[in-house]
Amino acid sequence: MSFNQFTNLDFNDLRTQIKDYLRSSSDFSDFDFEGSNFSVLIDLLAYNSYITAFNTNMTVNEVFLDSATLRENVVALARNIGYTPRSVRSARARTAFNIILTDTTDVRTVTLQAGQVALGNLTNTSYIYSIPEDFTTLVDSQGEASFDNLEIYEGVFVTNTFTVDSSIPNQRFILPNANIDTTTIRVKVKTNVTEQYALYEDILNVDGNSRLFLLEEVTDQKYEIRFGDGILGKKPASGSIVEVTYIVSNGREGNGAKNFTFSGILKDNNANPITTGISQLRTISDSQNGDDIEPIDSIKYLAPRVYSAQFRAVTASDYKGLIPYIYTNVDSVTAYGGEELDPPEYGKVFISIKPRGANTLSQITKEEISRSLKQYSIAGIKPELIDLKYLFVEFDTTIYYNKNQTSDVSEIRTKVLNTLTNYSKSSDTNNFGGRVKYSKINALVDATDTAITSNITKVKMRRDMSPAFNTFATYEVCFGNRIYIKKDGYSIKSSGFKISGVNDTLYMGDIAEDNSSGRVFFFKLVNNIPSIVKVNAGTIDYIKGEILLDVVNIESTALNNNVIEVEAVPDSNDVIGLKDLYLQIDVGNSVVNTVEDTITSGENTAATLFVPTSSYLNGQFTR
Repeated sequence: MSFNQFTNLDFNDLRTQIKDYLRSSSDFSDFDFEGSNFSVLIDLLAYNSYITAFNTNMTVNEVFLDSATLRENVVALARNIGYTPRSVRSARARTAFNIILTDTTDVRTVTLQAGQVALGNLTNTSYIYSIPEDFTTLVDSQGEASFDNLEIYEGVFVTNTFTVDSSIPNQRFILPNANIDTTTIRVKVKTNVTEQYALYEDILNVDGNSRLFLLEEVTDQKYEIRFGDGILGKKPASGSIVEVTYIVSNGREGNGAKNFTFSGILKDNNANPITTGISQLRTISDSQNGDDIEPIDSIKYLAPRVYSAQFRAVTASDYKGLIPYIYTNVDSVTAYGGEELDPPEYGKVFISIKPRGANTLSQITKEEISRSLKQYSIAGIKPELIDLKYLFVEFDTTIYYNKNQTSDVSEIRTKVLNTLTNYSKSSDTNNFGGRVKYSKINALVDATDTAITSNITKVKMRRDMSPAFNTFATYEVCFGNRIYIKKDGYSIKSSGFKISGVNDTLYMGDIAEDNSSGRVFFFKLVNNIPSIVKVNAGTIDYIKGEILLDVVNIESTALNNNVIEVEAVPDSNDVIGLKDLYLQIDVGNSVVNTVEDTITSGENTAATLFVPTSSYLNGQFTR
C-alpha cells in the first residue's frame, strides 16, 4: 500500500491505514500491534499525520476564494481580481436649514465646516451626524443663506496626519480606526502648497503627476492609503504632511433617524463665526442606507461577478452583478433586457431592487443609483429603474385532525400558521424568481403535528393595484403565471372601488371567451348577488396571467391603503415570480380551517358521513 493514499483526515482511519501498511511488509505480517508498545508509535504517527493533513487542507483552502475562511485571505484574493470589499456605510439623511444674517456687510457666502453638524435621535439614543467636506452657499440680497438638500452622514468626523519619510522603505499609511466609511475619505498632501488627492479608479490617463491614492483593506478591518511611485501616480515628497479625514460610522444602527438638532460650525467668507439666526433643521428624508462592512459571503459572491462585468455594464447580468456593489442595502435584485418584453424595447435594461428592511426605494435613492450606473453604462444601452412589484401568494388550508391525539384544536391551527410563516422565510420565497412549491407545503403542513391526518391547501395569487385617483387611465395587472379558468366565470376577484359616474362600490369579475382569453367586467352586489354595471371593462389573458383595464376614472378604494387587491387562482399550484415580480407569501391573509377526521378517530368507520372539501376555491365574488 502506498503512502500517497493517506488522504483521510480521521485519526482512527489513519491509524488503521498505518497498520495495514505495516502488515503489507513480511516483517510485520503476524505482528500484534495492539498487544505491544509499538501501538504508541503508531498512535504518534497517526496523530502527526492527522495534524499535518489538517493544516495542509486548511492552508490549501485559504488559497482559493470559494473555500477561504479568513477575512484577510478573502480580501487579498478579491484584490487580485480588482475587487475592493465594501466598507461600513454611514446612514445618510437629507436636511435643510436657513440663516438670517443681521449684518450683511461684506458677507457674500456662508460655509458649513466639515465635521459634526447635527445630532439625530433614534430609540432614545443620540447619534452624531457629520459632513466629510465644507459646504458653502451664497447669501441673497435679503441677507438669507439657505442650505437646501444638505446630505449628512451618521458618524464621527476624524482627522489623521502622517509625515512622509523617504528614509523608511515601504512606508505605510494605515488609518488607525475601524468602521470607516471609505466613501467619506478625503486626502490632502501639504508641502509648500496643499494638494487634493482623489481615489484611484482607472489606470487610463494616469501619469507621474496624477494626484491619486489607492485604498486597501488590511488587518482588523482597517484601511491603508497608498500613493503612486512617480510613474503611475504622483509620489509625495519626503517631509510632506498627509492629512486624511473620514467618518467613523455605526453602520446599520444609524438608520431611521428623523429628528435632527443642529450642532455644526458656520463661518462667513471673512472667517467670522455665525451663531445666531439659524433655523431648525428640516428633515427631507430620514437617515437610511447605513450598512455594516461587507461580510465574507458577500465578497465571495460579488467579487467574481463584478470582475466578469469588468466594471462596465452591457448585459442584464452585468447590471445585476454591479447593483449590490453600488447600492449596499440590497435584499434582492433583478435585471432583464427590453428585448424580452412584448412588444420589445431595444436598448434598455430594466432593473428592479428590493431594499433590505423596506418595501420600495425612495426617490432620492433611485437618483443616487442612476447616477452611479452612468459610469458603467455604455452608449446605446439605457438602464431604467422600475418600481418593485409584489406577487403575493396566499393559502386557504383545511386541516383534518384526529381528536384522539389532541385536546386543543386551536393549537393545531397556530402551529400550521407558524409552519407557513417559517416557509415564507425560506430561500424558496421572498426574492425575484422565488417559487412556491406546492408539494413541499403539503408535506410541511402534514408534518406540523401528529394529530394532523391530511390537508387540502388551496393557493391564491394577489397583486395590489395602486390607482391614480380622479384621473382617466388604463391599468395592467400581471401575475406572470397562468390563471385557472372557472367555467362559471369569476376566475379573478377584487376588493371594492368606486369609479366616476357610479355611486355603488364595484368589483372586478371575468368571463372566459375561449381557452386563452376573456373579458373583464365591473359589478356591484345587490343582496349579495352580483349585478353587472360595466360589461366591457377590459381584457384578460389567462395564458400570460395578464389583466388589461380600459380607460377608467377610479375615485376611491374600499381599502384604507388606497389599493385594489386583485386575486386569481393559478392554473398550477407551483407559483413563480418572473422578471420584475418579487414573490412574497402573505401569511396574514391566509386562512387555516380545522375539520375533525371522524374516520380516523373511529366515529365514522363506514365513512357514510364523510363530506370532502373541494380542492378548488369557493365562488365568493369579492375578496
